[in-house]
Amino acid sequence: MKGYIEERAVEIANYIIDNNATVRQTAKQFGISKSTVHKDVTERLAQINPSLANRARVVLDLNKSERHIRGGMATKEKYLHKTAKYNQAY
Repeated sequence: MKGYIEERAVEIANYIIDNNATVRQTAKQFGISKSTVHKDVTERLAQINPSLANRARVVLDLNKSERHIRGGMATKEKYLHKTAKYNQAY
């Protein structure tokens, strides 16, 4: 594996752990795809630094278990804004 990929995998894991970040947030921060973030943390990092990979995995698993709640909150917020605009028009 190339050195810069190993460094990126470690940086990504540290970012996820330090910021309690989601895969999407991390991908946006590093300018890479969600698939790359996932592959770096789950496959590549496991070979480089297993303990760091496990710590990052804990954060990702927590985020995954909560994503349906965040999605529901986002939908609720979206429709609250639509209703408020509709009520202001009348």
